[in-house]
Amino acid sequence: MQANLTRRTLLHLILLALGLVMVYPVIWMLLSSFKSDSHIFSSSALLPEVWSTANYTKGWSGVPKISFGTFFANSFFVAGAVVVGNVVSASLTAFAFGRMQFKLKQLWFSVMIVTMMLPAQIILIPQYLLFNKLGWVNTYLPLIVPHFFGAAPFFIFLMVQFIRGLPKELDESARMDGCGVFQIFLRIVMPLCVPAIITTAIFSFIWTWDDFFTQLVYINDPVKFTVPLGLRLFLDGGGTSQWGAMFAMSVLSLIPSFMVFLLAQKYFVQGIATTGMKN
Repeated sequence: MQANLTRRTLLHLILLALGLVMVYPVIWMLLSSFKSDSHIFSSSALLPEVWSTANYTKGWSGVPKISFGTFFANSFFVAGAVVVGNVVSASLTAFAFGRMQFKLKQLWFSVMIVTMMLPAQIILIPQYLLFNKLGWVNTYLPLIVPHFFGAAPFFIFLMVQFIRGLPKELDESARMDGCGVFQIFLRIVMPLCVPAIITTAIFSFIWTWDDFFTQLVYINDPVKFTVPLGLRLFLDGGGTSQWGAMFAMSVLSLIPSFMVFLLAQKYFVQGIATTGMKN
């Protein structure tokens, strides 16, 4: 008994130490946001000598004529639209693969799986050329529209696996009650797929909110910049970077992702850990 208690205590101490190592950069960034630029890298002390919120005021002012609130609004718009697109397209496509029968079903499913293995950098140039011809460059359309057409195969695969775990007897009972295919989708399958849908929404929001490269490629107008692109404006290769303001806005940019995950954590864990079987 004493040996088990000692082992568990030691294990928890190790996990606590590893957790502190992982969280330390975030803690350092948070505390540095209250320091002046001259003390962020010159002082080895973790805590600020003088606590000041000037970096938050300065950072929220953003760049001339554009406040950082504009970047937040742009990010919320893009992330919200991507969440809707991924949930709608992934749920419809997953229902077709998981419940319906059609020709070459396995072939198309295999093609979808193969697209998951393609790095985004491989298709970046063809996509850019296509969107440029459509006149979509410097708009949010390249960031949003593809997600309404199944551009995120990972979420399709996730929901297919979830739907396949649902008892097919539910569909048969619904058909006997006069439900059509679309009614089964809306009234039977989707209510049971809430954990998978919320998991898709969480991942979609966080990945889009944190996306820098794709938004950098397609957005040129500072007024349309999202949060990641707005943070880049605080850095200057000439040596006049506003580190304090950037850290302050970085702290604020973590709050939406943290709140989304915190509020939907129960469904997120259920969606990842289960296959859709209900007790």
